[in-house]
Amino acid sequence: MMVKILHNILSRKKNYWKCLMFAGLVMGSSVTAKAQDSFSKRMSKKMDRKVRFGFKLDPGVAIMRPQDNGIERNSGKLNLAYGIMADFFLDREERYSFGTGFEVVHTGSTLKYDQGIGLNKFNDYTTEYDLRLQYLQVPLTLKLKADTRDDIGIWGQFGTYFAAPIKARANVISNNKEYTKENVMTDMHRLNMGLLLAAGVEYPLTETLSGIVGFGYQGGFTDLTRNKRWNDGRVNLNSFSLRLGLYF
Repeated sequence: MMVKILHNILSRKKNYWKCLMFAGLVMGSSVTAKAQDSFSKRMSKKMDRKVRFGFKLDPGVAIMRPQDNGIERNSGKLNLAYGIMADFFLDREERYSFGTGFEVVHTGSTLKYDQGIGLNKFNDYTTEYDLRLQYLQVPLTLKLKADTRDDIGIWGQFGTYFAAPIKARANVISNNKEYTKENVMTDMHRLNMGLLLAAGVEYPLTETLSGIVGFGYQGGFTDLTRNKRWNDGRVNLNSFSLRLGLYF
């Protein structure tokens, strides 16, 4: 009698564990099916679109680099860029795209000029210029992206950018006197351009929304200041930034 009771108990336990294993397999299959279905929906939507838009915010550091003697960089400044991103896809899988957009850039640096160079108004003395500049910028880049098994995209882009100044002010210290918010707009070149490099990761947040995080570098080719006004040779603007953005 006792043997039968033990046999029944053990049989029930075996059936109990079999039920648990079966339930686990069903739940695992359901989760996998949902993930595949979500991925399939995102892929199907990708196949249909030719372009996507997004918004970005790039905080970083700007450094103006004088190329001639007689000019010393005292400090860099916060570089902040924000605006619209646009990717025009070159293939159905969205691995290659032409990246552009429209953004506002706040930048600048602090430069110290020796006597005899700098703006005519101040060049009788050694003078420090705290430059605060704003640009409207359009990047023109080629963007490459590869998706991992976890649906996380790894991207990189390279190209150039064109920027036009919309505001230029300088706080000036010359001969122990301070001049605040001097308008130096007409003393700056009308176009800045250079090399643009960036790389990062992209993660899908919903079926239509993706977040990006990365790092970027911009190296200026052109002279920011007009030599006829500053008599300072070439001054380039470089920046390093963190890329934060959302694609819709």
